[in-house]
Amino acid sequence: MAISAKMKNFVANGSMIRKMFEEGARLKALYGAEKVFDFSLGNPNVPPPDVFKTTLKAVVEADEPDLHSYMPNAGLPAARAAIAARLRAEQNVDVQAENVVVSCGAAGALNIVFKALLEPGDEVLVSAPYFVEYRFIADNHGGVLKVVPTKADFSLDLLALEAAMGPKTKIVLINTPNNPTGKIYSAESLKALAAAMKRRGREYDRSIYLVSDEPYRKLAYDGAEVASPLANCDDSIVVTSYSKELSLPGERIGFAAVNPAAEDAKDIVAALSLANRILGFVNAPSLMQKVIARLIDQEGQDRGLPACVDVSIYQRKRDILAHGLRAAGYEFFMPEGAFYLFPKIPVPEDEKFLDLLKEENILVVPGSGFGAPGYFRIAYCVDDATILGALPGFTRVIEKAKTLSKA
Repeated sequence: MAISAKMKNFVANGSMIRKMFEEGARLKALYGAEKVFDFSLGNPNVPPPDVFKTTLKAVVEADEPDLHSYMPNAGLPAARAAIAARLRAEQNVDVQAENVVVSCGAAGALNIVFKALLEPGDEVLVSAPYFVEYRFIADNHGGVLKVVPTKADFSLDLLALEAAMGPKTKIVLINTPNNPTGKIYSAESLKALAAAMKRRGREYDRSIYLVSDEPYRKLAYDGAEVASPLANCDDSIVVTSYSKELSLPGERIGFAAVNPAAEDAKDIVAALSLANRILGFVNAPSLMQKVIARLIDQEGQDRGLPACVDVSIYQRKRDILAHGLRAAGYEFFMPEGAFYLFPKIPVPEDEKFLDLLKEENILVVPGSGFGAPGYFRIAYCVDDATILGALPGFTRVIEKAKTLSKA
C-alpha cells in the first residue's frame, strides 16, 4: 500500500464538509450554478473591508527591502506587538508581544499549540457539536480527542466536562462563537470551567490548558459579547485567524496568544515558535503580517475605523434564513454568532432527509460530521439569492419527510 493505513482511513472518513462542497461543484456543472443551493462550506462571501484593501496597497507600494524576507519564526515584531495591543484592549489581559506567535491561520495555530503541549496519548476534551478537523489535528500530534456532549441548547455541560477530565487530560478545547451552532459561551461558564480544570489539575498533579479557538469572535449578533477566555482562566491560550473577521481565508494569517499568567508561559511560546518551523510553516506570510500590523495600528488611532467585515450583512442573512425555516416548521436555536444555522432533522432517518434535500439541489452538512447526529449545518455565508431560492425547497422537503415518516 502506497499510503499509510491511518491516512487511508482518514481519506475514507474525511471531512463531510469538503465532500458536500465537491458534490456541489458536480451538481453546478450538471444543472448550472443558479439552480444549486450550496450551503456546505463556511467560505465568507462578504468582501474584506475597504481599509484592508487600501492598507494592502500601501504596504506593497512601500516596497520595503524585507517585504518578502524570512523572519523570526514567531513573527514580525511589529505584528506581534500590534496583535498584543489589540488583545489587551479586547480581552482585558496584559498580553505583550512576547506572548504572541503569528501563525498560518487558526488551523496552523492549533497545530503548533498541540505540538507544543501534547505527549503521546494525552487527551483533548471537546464539546459536541465540534469542528470536524479537531480530531485530525489532535491525532497529528499524538493526542486523543475525547468528546463530551453539550446541553440541549448547546451551552457547555460543565458537570460532564469535569467528569470527563482524567489523568491524561491536557487540553480542554472550546470554540466560541461555535461552529456549527453559533453558540457563544458565557463568561460565567468559562470561569466555572477554569475552576473545574484547576480542581482536576490538582487532583492529577498536572496543568490542564484551556485552548479557545475563536475565528468568529467579531461575528456576534444582537449586541452579544464574546467572553474572554484569557480573563477567566490563567492556563489559557487563544488561537484565531483573520479568515472571518476580514474575509481572508485564503491568506492563511492568524495567531496563538499565551496567557502571560499561564504556567510555563515562556516555555510554551518558545515551543510554539519552534513548532512553526519544524511543522513546515516556518513563519506566517510576511506580506499579511505587515498588513495586519498596520491595520491594527490604524484602528488604534481611529476607533471608528471599520477594520472588520460588515457583520450586519451576516445578521441579515441569518434572519432571512431563520424566518423562512421557522415558517416551514424547522426547529433550531437562533445562532448568536458565526454564520451557521444548526437545525434538527425532523425525521428519524438522517440520510433519507439529506437525500431529499439533495433532490432539491440543496447541499448542507450532516450533524454527524460534527459529532451530533440528528442535526444538519447550513452555512449562510452565501448570496441572499441562494438563501431565498432554497427556502421553497426546504419547505417541500420537510413536508415530504413528515409524510414519509408517517407511512
